Amino acid sequence: MILDNMKVVGKPLMPWRRVSLLLVFLMAVIMLLARALDMQILHSEFFQRQGDARQLRVVSIPAHRGQIVDRNGEPFAVSTPVNSIWLNPGEMTASMQRVPELAKVLSMDAPSLKKKIQAQQGREFMYLKRRVSPELAEKVMNLGIPGIALQDEYRRYYPTGEVAAHVIGFSNVDDNGQEGIELAFNDWLKGESGSKRVIRDRLGRAFDDVEHLRSVEPGKPVVLSLDRRLQYLTYRTLKAAVIKHNAIAGSAVVLDAKTGEVLAMVSQPSFNVNDRSQLTPEATRNRSVTDVFEPGSTMKPLSMAAALESGIWNATTKIETAPGYMKVQGNMIRDTRNYGDLDVSGVITKSSNVGMSKIVLAIDADEQWGMYQKLGLGASSGSGFPGEAVGRLSTSALNSDFARATMAFGYGVSVTPLQLARAYTALAADGVLRPVSFLYQQNEVEGVRIMRAKTAQAVRKMMQTVVSAKGTGSRARVANYSVAGKTGTVHKFIAGGYAEERYLSIFAGIIPADAPELVMVVMIDEPRNGEHFGGQVAAPVFSQVMEGAMRLLDIAPDRVEDKQWVMKPEMKLQQASSKGGPA
Repeated sequence: MILDNMKVVGKPLMPWRRVSLLLVFLMAVIMLLARALDMQILHSEFFQRQGDARQLRVVSIPAHRGQIVDRNGEPFAVSTPVNSIWLNPGEMTASMQRVPELAKVLSMDAPSLKKKIQAQQGREFMYLKRRVSPELAEKVMNLGIPGIALQDEYRRYYPTGEVAAHVIGFSNVDDNGQEGIELAFNDWLKGESGSKRVIRDRLGRAFDDVEHLRSVEPGKPVVLSLDRRLQYLTYRTLKAAVIKHNAIAGSAVVLDAKTGEVLAMVSQPSFNVNDRSQLTPEATRNRSVTDVFEPGSTMKPLSMAAALESGIWNATTKIETAPGYMKVQGNMIRDTRNYGDLDVSGVITKSSNVGMSKIVLAIDADEQWGMYQKLGLGASSGSGFPGEAVGRLSTSALNSDFARATMAFGYGVSVTPLQLARAYTALAADGVLRPVSFLYQQNEVEGVRIMRAKTAQAVRKMMQTVVSAKGTGSRARVANYSVAGKTGTVHKFIAGGYAEERYLSIFAGIIPADAPELVMVVMIDEPRNGEHFGGQVAAPVFSQVMEGAMRLLDIAPDRVEDKQWVMKPEMKLQQASSKGGPA
């Protein structure tokens, strides 16, 4: 009975149930084997790539941009290593609630950042912030948010700030040159980035290098012709003059008279190139190469060179300038006063418009215009500086005596400060004109002879009288050195004609005059504190800069002047003792 009951209670399962259960287990085993076969054999490469993609990354190895240094190796532009913060938007999906926390650290707007991340969900890379400080990078990584990582980059730094900003220029966030030397030599400076494959952890941090794919080729350095000491001296002096005379702008260029190298170039107002908020088109314009102006009486030495080359005139030929004005083709040409009879040299000394007009109108028009053309007016200086203006030298002046006369004293022709300085190097180099260079020249630079040596020397001798006590540029004198120069005061050209009370004050000079080493052009735009003549405003800038330049460049004096020696007290006592009386 009991056995019968046990059989009833423990009655075995029906055969079809057993079979069904076995089939389920069998199908599960088959599916697992099939999946294993698919992953391990049939599609092993695909799944290997997917696994690697979640750990292995190909990252760029940035190439640092080449240094820009002055002729003595002092830096104008260097690249320093920094980090940029990026994220994988797809991996950030599960951590969107932490966006406000991230935004706060980065000083960003949380809703905007969240919207930006959501818009990039289909991508694996998105910059959060470029070129941040090490402290900020550490703060962000300490948040431990998945998908955020750092990328090594370089940031451009300019040690001289605004002192050389207009010449050096700057690069953008992607390290591409945008202005100045940075733009002109971008391909040379930029270099080629490398790449490598790395393993990243779940937070996106690289912790192991797998292999290097491409080697880094760092940018090559550029050695400029500029002298950083002279650049600073020129910057400081020009800025002080612009402030003193309440001018709206100014520019100054210093060239090596023997090579055509740019030793200093400054524009005012300037800007701090390390502060990107100051990078406006108006602020970043290098006025020394992009702005053109009528050179006024600084054109007279160039016109005089054409006259002397013609053979008609020499330094002692007499010119009648009375009564201080003359008519040419119905137009009046005036001097500031009646200078009476002058010799040719006196025309330069007194800056006589009447005398200069008579001189050039006596020579052939082609000789006058041809000299201007050979001096490089109306053409590129050959510097290669981005955005360089070529000025204006119109052939229409050949057909008009009045246009020829006014061009002779600097109206109807336009130049840049760099062009004018280059033209003066021909006078300084005994008639040889060389291309302008912003690069350091180790070897002798070939030039083209455009006038006889004695012509250039004669003009320089005339220009020395300008800087004498009886000339218009006496404030350009430099103690113990001979100086040849020319002042210029120009009415500003505006729509409809020339402004009566707005001026450009200009000075162009050569030092030492007897054995030239440097050429400098100074232009002050619209001085508004009473003084406006070139001899009052621009000439002192030349004097101050050249006084320092002679010392910095160790150029020996050629005109040692008598000095009033001041005795020290002990010397006076010794002298008194020797004479037997009180000091």
